[in-house]
Amino acid sequence: MRVILSWSSGKDSAWALEVLRGDPEVEIAGLVCTLNEAFDRVAMHGVRRALVEAQARAAGLPLRLLPLPWPCSNETYEAAIRAFACEAAREGATHLAFGDLYLEDVRRYRERLLEGTGLRPLFPLWGRETRALAAEMTAAGLRAWIVCVDPRQAPREWAGRLYDPAFVAALPPAVDACGERGEFHTFAFAGPMFSAPVAARAGETVERDGFVWADLQPDPGGACPC
Repeated sequence: MRVILSWSSGKDSAWALEVLRGDPEVEIAGLVCTLNEAFDRVAMHGVRRALVEAQARAAGLPLRLLPLPWPCSNETYEAAIRAFACEAAREGATHLAFGDLYLEDVRRYRERLLEGTGLRPLFPLWGRETRALAAEMTAAGLRAWIVCVDPRQAPREWAGRLYDPAFVAALPPAVDACGERGEFHTFAFAGPMFSAPVAARAGETVERDGFVWADLQPDPGGACPC
């Protein structure tokens, strides 16, 4: 299988990369990430382009950025993904992998989106119990910053917090340990999938469009909170 990984910049994408690298039948061709063209940041996560590019370098993989307008209709998003998938299939890719965990409607949507493109969907983390998965990831050295919080589902003070074993152990039962229901989103900066940590620091915290965001900034020479 020649696989491209859908890259959100978060911990689940990063761990999906680690799992795929452990599969002898998989060749990872690269990463693909959608970018909010107006702000030059990852859609939903709000992560700066420079940090995503640094992740790709640390992972040793080519990165394809798909710019999307803002606001972006679902039709525009789907057209961009399908065009990319068709191009990737013509270049020899066989699968597009996602870090989704258990939301059936999301999986069905992705499966429908790829129909007829030449790429098949792949879900390397599917069905994993999320609290055990979170403990496994962090025990293996994965570290992430929490970059976005939905304050209707989780404490707004989590924005800018470190996602590490202590954070996972203290999570209340009502919050999914991987934030799979949108409680929070992350930026993975260290772990076995990277050759070196991606230096970043949490800057200003702002509230916009009903979400709380921690603005991560590159931090060359900064100490890694690993």
